[in-house]
Amino acid sequence: MTKKNNVSTFKVAATYIGTVIGAGFASGQEILQFFSVFREKGLMGLVAVTVMFILFGYIVMDFGRKLGSTSHLEIIRFTGGRFFGTIADYIISFFLFGSLTAMIAGAGAMAAQEFHIPAAWGNFFMAAITCVTVLTGINGVINSISFIVPFLIMAVLGVSIGSFFTLPENAGTVYAQIVPDNELIKNWFWSAILYTSYNIVLSIAVLAPLGSEANDMKSIRNGAILGGLGLGLGALAINIAITRNINNVIDIEVPMAYIAGQISQVVKVVYIAVLLAEIYTTAVGSLYGFTARITDIKDIYGKLIVIEITILSFIASQFGFSNLVKYLYPVIGYGGIIILACLLYKKIKIK
Repeated sequence: MTKKNNVSTFKVAATYIGTVIGAGFASGQEILQFFSVFREKGLMGLVAVTVMFILFGYIVMDFGRKLGSTSHLEIIRFTGGRFFGTIADYIISFFLFGSLTAMIAGAGAMAAQEFHIPAAWGNFFMAAITCVTVLTGINGVINSISFIVPFLIMAVLGVSIGSFFTLPENAGTVYAQIVPDNELIKNWFWSAILYTSYNIVLSIAVLAPLGSEANDMKSIRNGAILGGLGLGLGALAINIAITRNINNVIDIEVPMAYIAGQISQVVKVVYIAVLLAEIYTTAVGSLYGFTARITDIKDIYGKLIVIEITILSFIASQFGFSNLVKYLYPVIGYGGIIILACLLYKKIKIK
């Protein structure tokens, strides 16, 4: 995004999808905890999420274009004012750190589940390569995200479709016994709002400048629609695969990797490779976004901050991937509701 007004509809949609999809989404852990546990009502939640992704993605990019945004700051100050804008800035910054922690934890969960090595080693490896990448420069990271997104969507759809035709469905009696146990997520409707909220919180940091670089309003509108539909379709595919195998994956850290392995080992290896690549790009973006917000990464002091933040994230990742998804994400979602309310209020007021 170095050339002004040279981002097409496809680029807008792919980048939007890439900012939302991470370890939680592609692993199946988010979909499991936010939608699959609500059974058929989870489908209504996914429909609501798709609509809200389209709506708020468009609003953010529209404001980004009108304000000529270079970061999330212009939008949250414009929509939230000094008081709520400051709160929103803290929320976004905190979630970038939380996202980094979740990505590192996701790599550890993958290492433990699929390679039978201590999760801490997987955490350390992902933290190390993420830190090194940010320290040596991240040129091409956004392009790499856009490059990986089509492969990840194809992998998600492929595994979901494959599981539908090759794996037997759970017995209904087993499925009926599974009920939501997260007090932070009361029902499918709140689940949909919180899921949209924390994802938009993270996406603003990318969607704001993306809107100012889009070719025109048509690219923004169509990009938001395609991006929202792509996210909804991917989430639906994962939900179908998980609900058909929920009695086998309910306690597994990376459900989609398990399901891929039930189809064939080749499918499993390919899916894990794509998932790890997405975890890596999301981790790099989160670490860079967080540290760039508080310091200049180019000087020595900034590089030390990058290392310190990475170490803190590594320590926090020991809390466990599924626990982070279960507790951290809903908390951020509650905080993000303030941002969604400010965006919607400002848009309605302007209209």
